[in-house]
Amino acid sequence: MASEASAPSRTPFRKRLQKELEGLKARGSEDGIAVQECDDETWCIQVLGAPGTIYAGEQFLLRFKFPPRYPLESPEVVFEGPSPVHPHIYSNGHICLSILYDAWSPALTVHAVCMSIVSMLSSAQEKVRPQDDAAYVSRVGHRSPKLQGSWT
Repeated sequence: MASEASAPSRTPFRKRLQKELEGLKARGSEDGIAVQECDDETWCIQVLGAPGTIYAGEQFLLRFKFPPRYPLESPEVVFEGPSPVHPHIYSNGHICLSILYDAWSPALTVHAVCMSIVSMLSSAQEKVRPQDDAAYVSRVGHRSPKLQGSWT
């Protein structure tokens, strides 16, 4: 349970998160995105592979971890459990997507990030891991992808 000091309504950032959470819950899973569980700082969101793609009907779980300065600072977003086999997704769940790092904008929402990830999945023609998957995962493990710097 969140402490009184960290309650979502205490700061503008937490108010923003509360508003986003309410919007996601109100939307339901109509667009293949559904909140599974959350607390003040970490949300788990289920995304479905889009119809007509190689991931159609597959379910994946994303973990969003929000920094104290969200939305000025991007959330940490990784796949939990089995991650999709995709050229921009490492086997440890890290996602190589610019909006999660250097191209982040405070105008982006959790829903927009989820839709971008579903769109990225939808563009794949085959299920393959990044060429440097083994080396990257060996070097990084499960540390925050935001601490890794350059993806190349």
